[in-house]
Amino acid sequence: MASPTTPAPSPSRPQRTPDEVEDIILRKILLVSLTPPSSPNPAVAYLELTAAELLSESRPLLALRDAAERILIDRLSLPDPPASSPSPFAFLAAAFRRAADEARKISTIRDAALQARLKASIAHIRGLILSYARIVAGNPDTFPSPPNAPHPAAELLIFLLAEAADPLDPTPSPGAPPPPGFLDELLGNVEYETIEPVMGELYERLRQRVEKVSALGDFQRPLRVLRRLVGIPNCARALVEHPKWIPKNQIMLIGEGRVMEISSLLGGFFHVSAIPDREFSGEPDVGKQCFSEASSRRQADLLSSFATIKSVMNSLQDGLRDILLVLLKNLDTREKVLEYLAEAINKNAGRSRMQVDPLKCASSGMFVNLSAVMLRLCEPFLDKMESKKDKIDVKYLFCNDRIDFKNLTAINASSEEVSSWIESWSQEHAQDNVSGEARFVESQEATSSGKNSSVSLPSKAGALARCSKKENFSFICECFFMTARVLNMGVMKAVADFKHISQDLARCEDDLESNKAMRDQGGNSAQLDQDIERLEKIVESLSQDKLCYEAQILRDGAFLQRALSFYRLMILWSVDLVGGFKMPLPSQCPKEFSCIPEHFLDDAMDLLALTSRIPKALEGFPLDDFLNFNIMFMASSYIKNPYLKAKMVEVLNCWMPQRSGLKSTASLFEGHQLCLDYLVKNLLKLYVDIEFTGSHTQFFDKFNIRHNIAELLEYLWDVPSHRNAWRQIAKEEEKGVYLNFLNFLINDSIYLLDESLNKILELKEIEAEMANTVAWNNRPAQEREERLRVFHQSENIVRFDMKLANEDVGMLAFTSEQIPAPLLLPEMVERVASMLNYFLLQLAGPQRKSLTVKDPEKYEFKPKQLLKQIATIYVHIARGDKEAVFPAAISKDGRSYNEQLFASAANILWKIGVDPQIIQEFMQLAGKAKAAASEAMDAEAILGDIPDEFLDPIQYTLMQDPVILPSSRVTIDRPVIVRHLLSDSTDPFNRSHLTQDMLIPDTDLKSRIDEFVRSQQSRKRPAADSEIGEPDGAADMVE
Repeated sequence: MASPTTPAPSPSRPQRTPDEVEDIILRKILLVSLTPPSSPNPAVAYLELTAAELLSESRPLLALRDAAERILIDRLSLPDPPASSPSPFAFLAAAFRRAADEARKISTIRDAALQARLKASIAHIRGLILSYARIVAGNPDTFPSPPNAPHPAAELLIFLLAEAADPLDPTPSPGAPPPPGFLDELLGNVEYETIEPVMGELYERLRQRVEKVSALGDFQRPLRVLRRLVGIPNCARALVEHPKWIPKNQIMLIGEGRVMEISSLLGGFFHVSAIPDREFSGEPDVGKQCFSEASSRRQADLLSSFATIKSVMNSLQDGLRDILLVLLKNLDTREKVLEYLAEAINKNAGRSRMQVDPLKCASSGMFVNLSAVMLRLCEPFLDKMESKKDKIDVKYLFCNDRIDFKNLTAINASSEEVSSWIESWSQEHAQDNVSGEARFVESQEATSSGKNSSVSLPSKAGALARCSKKENFSFICECFFMTARVLNMGVMKAVADFKHISQDLARCEDDLESNKAMRDQGGNSAQLDQDIERLEKIVESLSQDKLCYEAQILRDGAFLQRALSFYRLMILWSVDLVGGFKMPLPSQCPKEFSCIPEHFLDDAMDLLALTSRIPKALEGFPLDDFLNFNIMFMASSYIKNPYLKAKMVEVLNCWMPQRSGLKSTASLFEGHQLCLDYLVKNLLKLYVDIEFTGSHTQFFDKFNIRHNIAELLEYLWDVPSHRNAWRQIAKEEEKGVYLNFLNFLINDSIYLLDESLNKILELKEIEAEMANTVAWNNRPAQEREERLRVFHQSENIVRFDMKLANEDVGMLAFTSEQIPAPLLLPEMVERVASMLNYFLLQLAGPQRKSLTVKDPEKYEFKPKQLLKQIATIYVHIARGDKEAVFPAAISKDGRSYNEQLFASAANILWKIGVDPQIIQEFMQLAGKAKAAASEAMDAEAILGDIPDEFLDPIQYTLMQDPVILPSSRVTIDRPVIVRHLLSDSTDPFNRSHLTQDMLIPDTDLKSRIDEFVRSQQSRKRPAADSEIGEPDGAADMVE
């Protein structure tokens, strides 16, 4: 018996059975009750019908594992859920979170058997939650939803976006993150068909998130979401099998190229850009936000904007690279990715044209991004290009079913020639297949197959039909050719647009400055004010556009370096097709090289020219291969397009040490044997060949091209090894390419100086008009504006022409000192003398004072320097004149020669401080010319009337070496026709083709001319003269 003082034991809490514990946990997870609640809780649903069913089955009113699915279905099936209740998908996601919470709690239960039972039950209910979440996501109408409930895909996207949130994102997270592990288990190891419906809707909503977003918008969260999804195999498959992976829909007035951008799932991401797109602009406006009123902004602000844009665009491009790389590594999705890239290229082929229709083709922003992504995909084999370039198969151009090359211009082959080559290759290939030989060695990388049934460079279907069997091309090969096309339509097209914008901006700024000047000079009119306001708006808009292009392309040094690396591989691969870096090239251009699309090499040169003008863009980059390539092909018949050859010279011109700012470029020109042996020779040859480009603008184009050649030649003359090569070429090619070079140099010099001096007179006339302010201000505003426009136009012409004329005369000055012989050849000496006499007349003659202008340096007009160079050329040629032919040639010039002219020029030379030795020799030459003139008059008097048949039909002078033209059968003096052929390879009398080796010596006529000369001399000269010997003038005529 217990002591009365002992307290009674407290009543113990009743022990719950395992079923009761399981019931409590499952009801907490599903928020349900099987018995009427003692107090109402809106969050907990009383499942009265479910309870009745359990009682009818003689089962306890407990939420146990075997009834869990029935309870979950009944919970989701409650009719008419109120607006405040969660949607079925949101409820299931919350239930998943509660299940995770309960799973953590039971870990403290000591009863191992009970803990194991509860773990299994919770795992079971989690599985049911996920299964029904997938059903609800794919079929939103499966269970009743509250009014205006969001689509499950929208809720799933909110989860994904919240999970991908970053503190640096420009906007806050759109919602709460999902329960840990929910998304992975929801989308993970399940049947594809289970998640395909929801993923289709999810991807479309994800695309809509970025379709109107600019580089400064919130694209990074959606991008991280997409990157996460493609890492899940089924989600990756759902992406590439989505109807909008490659859209088939048509939009009125919109081309299929633009549809790829605005409708495809990846198109929205590729559209995000700083580059303006007027038709489908993104927000916020990058130009207005970063570059408005840029001229008045601090440089630091502009640099900050450049850095921001570069950073966000690299983030976008890295993300897109990662996405494509994941898909390419997945065997189930690789082919679809290659199809997408091919479709984007083919449907936007119009971007290769001069004028791009913005409604038909994707934007520059998309293709610049695609360029950057493709270059990133190329990086693994660009780092090992020497070993990987053999995997690039030229047959891809003709025998693949992805990229359409048939409308591209080949480097040196017509479509018919390419067709013939393919036909021959196909026949050989078929024989190889019959003999059982391997057709192709597959790359060690994963390969992707292409069916070469319909796409090829030529247009003839017959040849293509033979290229019809399956061909395996390595991924390196496919990626290489796709990247080449994308760069052409992307970054290179954008660079061309940037140049046009810069030119338009410069023109508008000039017009704006002119209009403001007119207003300042009293031209106040409403129309003028409107024009100024209009131009100010255009200048502001163009300035913003230019800076946007610059920010995304020119300021991204890593992007440019990747592109340079790609084109270095292009050069190495192309050179391998002709046997490597060896000169001379084979006499016959290999067909494989001939068929390369021209833009492959043209784009390489454009990029080199661009980067060569950007400070430090080439720093540390190996240029040797580009240098050797340009030397090999700049004057080769392997390349037909003269403008491509001109770009090669432009690139080398940019690399001159004084221009590039890089010490490394000096060693480029001085340390390569190929350069020492062929650079000067090929530059001289191109100087001649560029006379006829085939373009309607060829007359003016040649001056721009020769300007670059002349600058480069001037630099090379100061390099002793190249100067020696130059002298050797002049000796070996004295009557070949070097003579042609001198001829065109003289032609250009005469034209440029003549044009410049005429324009200077026009400038003086307008300057005089403006100096009379009263009369000028009384003129109508429109007339003044027109005169100002003419004035500025003439200024530009004079500046350009004078610069080139100075270069040409300068080149004659320094080469004539060491290489005078070619200038003294019979077909050249009179032409040289006439040119020098003409220049002397303009610079020292009576009209020279009319050429004085305000600020002559502004127009590159340096009359003192020109006169000094002209006098120097006279002296240099005279020093090399061993046969004494130069004085006679000077005096024979009836257009400009005047003995007083030399004296006048000498006086000016003394005043400007020219070397007295030069002046002395110059005057000695003048004396010899005067004597030669006197002798020529005596000789002419001796000869008397010359029979017409002895006269040259063009010059009407006594022929010395008559030749017959084979086509027209006209007899003409050899020096005259040779001089003509230096500029024009045609018969001047019927335009038929003619070369020097086709001339037929007229020996009979020459004998009769010689006899005539001897006869006249003997008849008119006294016998005493005959005993002393023939006078020099007559001797010259005999010779």
